[in-house]
Amino acid sequence: MKYWLLFMSAWLAVSTADAQELYSCKNTRLSFFSSSPLEDIEAKTDKGASAINTKTKDIFFKVPINSFQFKKKLMQEHFNENYLESDKYPFAEFKGKINDSPEFSKNGTYPVTVTGTLSIHGIDKTYTAKGTITTQGSNITVNSTFNVRVADHGIKIPSLVVQNVAEVVAVTVNAIYTPYSK
Repeated sequence: MKYWLLFMSAWLAVSTADAQELYSCKNTRLSFFSSSPLEDIEAKTDKGASAINTKTKDIFFKVPINSFQFKKKLMQEHFNENYLESDKYPFAEFKGKINDSPEFSKNGTYPVTVTGTLSIHGIDKTYTAKGTITTQGSNITVNSTFNVRVADHGIKIPSLVVQNVAEVVAVTVNAIYTPYSK
């Protein structure tokens, strides 16, 4: 909850939007999938926070790294301690802008691209990703899957397990936003 309050305070401090232009999601679902010759690795969380400003088309995501859950406890431990160093880099963040003009006030599903900066493991990299925005009543849903090269974020995979972890992981984001109210 404290992460959510910090996130919304930061978002609102830089936003000049009217309340009906701001939408938030406290339980954004994120997952990643790594396929390699020796094993597939998947982790999921629903602890992400996100916000959209429908006027400026700004979009923001923040997720605690240690909230990702793995099927194998040892994988989760190595992910947090050795690879992502979640004590040192506790969050992943994405700050971007929707490049297209979806009809936020009209029900429908709209293909979009988003460009922004993803910060993981203390390293920022610009990404452009495709996704969909669906508006239904007062809710907005965002879905996207994009690839992240682990080396681009300074994540080192020990040679002993290099065949177990893919160089590129597929990241999936699913969020259902409601109008933000203070």
